[in-house]
Amino acid sequence: MQFIQYVLDLGPSVMLPVVIIILSLILRQSFGKAVRSGIMIGVGFVGINLVIGLLLDNLGPAAKDMAQNFGVSLQVVDIGWPGASPMAWASHVGSLAIPIAVAVNVVMLIVGWTRVVNIDIWNIWHMTFTGAMLQIATGSWTIGLIGVAIHAAIVYKLGDWFAPVVERYFGLEGVAIPHGTSAYLGPLAVPIDWLIEKIPGLKKINFNAEKVEEKLGVLGEPMIIGGVLGIVIGFLAGYETKSVLQLGIQMAAVMVLMPRVVKCIMEGLIPVAEAAKSLLEKKFSGKKFYIGLDPALLLGDSQVVAASLLFVPLTIIIAMIVPGNKVLPFGDLATIGFFVAMAVGIHKGNLFRTLISGFVIMFMTLWISTQTIGLHTQLAKVTGAGGASQVASLDQGGSPITYILIQIFEQTNIPGLLVIGLIYAACLVFTYLYYKKQKAQNVETDA
Repeated sequence: MQFIQYVLDLGPSVMLPVVIIILSLILRQSFGKAVRSGIMIGVGFVGINLVIGLLLDNLGPAAKDMAQNFGVSLQVVDIGWPGASPMAWASHVGSLAIPIAVAVNVVMLIVGWTRVVNIDIWNIWHMTFTGAMLQIATGSWTIGLIGVAIHAAIVYKLGDWFAPVVERYFGLEGVAIPHGTSAYLGPLAVPIDWLIEKIPGLKKINFNAEKVEEKLGVLGEPMIIGGVLGIVIGFLAGYETKSVLQLGIQMAAVMVLMPRVVKCIMEGLIPVAEAAKSLLEKKFSGKKFYIGLDPALLLGDSQVVAASLLFVPLTIIIAMIVPGNKVLPFGDLATIGFFVAMAVGIHKGNLFRTLISGFVIMFMTLWISTQTIGLHTQLAKVTGAGGASQVASLDQGGSPITYILIQIFEQTNIPGLLVIGLIYAACLVFTYLYYKKQKAQNVETDA
């Protein structure tokens, strides 16, 4: 267990390259190619961390100042995934979460319940968090581990169901995103897209960064859009002119740099993914498999980055209107793109539809994160990460999967369980039907 914790402490920018190098060698790639793939992926994640750091250091404080200017008085600050993930790993179930999640993946592959081969070990923290919250809620270590397994099984299926979106829209051939907010919040966008398609007039509305660029020329480039959004956020935060302009340039930099650092990851990943697919398809009679990777790959799309910036002020506004909300969005605002990334793909880059589904996504996330404040605070204290104050997080603290499982075992809010449970179950059914339709279209295209 100490070895597992040591590897986890290395962080994803070191841990994932090590996993990739070992996997590449198992797939019979040369040592040189294996090392190059691993290091290139590590370089990409260092780049992503630098860009996310740029967002956290500059956009985070601006968002908090903007909330104060709007008169938002919410008592509990969102600590974000940087604060929630260490709690998950330090919890009572943290040491066994990885073996359980891997075992679930292997069993599902053997019996044919998934085609996702998950190699992103770091993001098992999402499943671990669910187990940790269940263990706190019930006092049962066993129930906590069952929670890890259930969450893992659900997101591996979501990886299958959204694979056509990842391939078709994001252009990531042979890749699936079976974890993170992108996976478990994606189903909320599917029925919304279906509903919009049924409304005459509304279904014809379509705008995205490319269309804006087409209309405005140079002024519509993603870099310019990022700069403008940064200036608007700085202005709403009440910054002086100097700081407003600096934030504008920083957000323009994010729009330019994020897709480029993601390309580094793809450059390292493609040889490994192709080798893994070839070997698995040969061993399993031509069946197609997907390599499960970090949702950070989706941030390479300009529409996702644009939606991310748009939802910084919008999430604060949504926080003001969610009934009973106590959470001030902060820690996860800089990475809000993870929450809406899959929705962008489902809507084929249509930012109008993404704004609608994103509103629903953030509304539900904020409501759930308020309901889990008590357990989240207990988890923080048990793991030594919290003092006297309360804590919350949008990423995982606001997860419908985590909330539904907690309420099934704890039953402190039956109406909440029924509403969230029924909505999410319906969204999963829509997602399955959506996947079957996408799969049938792929067959027709191949024919």
